[in-house]
Amino acid sequence: MSRIDEQSERLEKKVRAGLQRITASPLGRYQSAVIRIGFSLTWLLFLLREFPHRQELYGPNGPWSWDLAQQLIADNHAFTALMWSDSQAWFECVYIVAVLASVLLMLGWHTRAMSVLFMIGVLSLQNRSIFVGDGGDNVIHLMSIYLVFTRCGQVWSLDARRAARARAAQKTLGGPAAEDRGGMVLWWVVGLALAAVTFTGDVSGGWLLLFWVLWAAQGVWWYVNRRAASGDPRLLCDVVANLVHNAALLVIMVEACLIYATAGWYKIQGSRWQDGTAVYYPLHLDYFSPWPALADLLSAYGPMVLLVTYGTVAVQVAFPFTVFNRRMKNVLLVFMMLEHAVIAVVLGLPFFSLAMIAADAVFLPTSFLRRLGRWAARARSRAFPGKQSTEVPGPRPAQEVEPMAARTPTART
Repeated sequence: MSRIDEQSERLEKKVRAGLQRITASPLGRYQSAVIRIGFSLTWLLFLLREFPHRQELYGPNGPWSWDLAQQLIADNHAFTALMWSDSQAWFECVYIVAVLASVLLMLGWHTRAMSVLFMIGVLSLQNRSIFVGDGGDNVIHLMSIYLVFTRCGQVWSLDARRAARARAAQKTLGGPAAEDRGGMVLWWVVGLALAAVTFTGDVSGGWLLLFWVLWAAQGVWWYVNRRAASGDPRLLCDVVANLVHNAALLVIMVEACLIYATAGWYKIQGSRWQDGTAVYYPLHLDYFSPWPALADLLSAYGPMVLLVTYGTVAVQVAFPFTVFNRRMKNVLLVFMMLEHAVIAVVLGLPFFSLAMIAADAVFLPTSFLRRLGRWAARARSRAFPGKQSTEVPGPRPAQEVEPMAARTPTART
């Protein structure tokens, strides 16, 4: 065999192995679970913090009136359920549903349905008043859409616990697994609500088509699981779901890299960032100084301001180029998360910082996340000695493969 033939054969094997990896299992199960918990928790805390001020922010009689919002929506065609009615009762209903969807998505209860409701809640409130936010709202806005296409409930969720119990019961008692009646009731309720919205004509064609496709896909998934749990239809559904999940996870990673790359390169062009004094100014703005004494302490030492200014730019510009180098990536992740933690405290931007930390978590190594999960499980067992784990012990499944950016290059719901 010639050398060219050998190289072609090796290339073909690599291509087959790559296709097998992205179709046979969802990559980054722990990473997707972390971003699910992180973004839903961030949005939940924001909604609860702003609950006393919800009328001024998103209410029909707020400063950005319902009529002004209606004119803007008619121009940009953004989706928001708050434009379906200007009644106070409807606004309260949408706000409460957004809170409940955040809680249930964070817990991982029927994550497919809850991820869609979470997206609807985020888009409805944010598109109602687009002038409310601090930058973190843009990240949550985008990630709420991407999460719909991920299989983010396979670990650290009530769905995973229910699946583990079903497998244990099936192994012990034999026979088919118990049917998820709660999921079917939820599917029918959502279908009836979607039919009502369709007949009223309140949703534009593109969004309406997306919602119907997602609803129908969930119905097909349930039917295949019940009628052909181990046949070719189930295998095909798994392959499609894995491809969509892996593509969405890649988009999330690329989005996080773009955020840091654009922020870093724009900072380079600013004169204050070039002379090393940019960090000094926000520390002395009343709007960004919840702790004036702490801000004065941090800005009193000139070399420290210079170091933080240049360090921020260097980390943001360098990070997208280090995602495939495990050691460098992990070091920069620590710096970026610490930076956002400091921003949360010193500048009074907790929700922006939480959103960015959640986005950064997609690059965390699987080994670290699994270790973190074991620590949390031990802490839970100490706090609640009577609670027993529902996980079924066994070998590491194929789904626990890390996304490429979280690994070293050499190295159902």
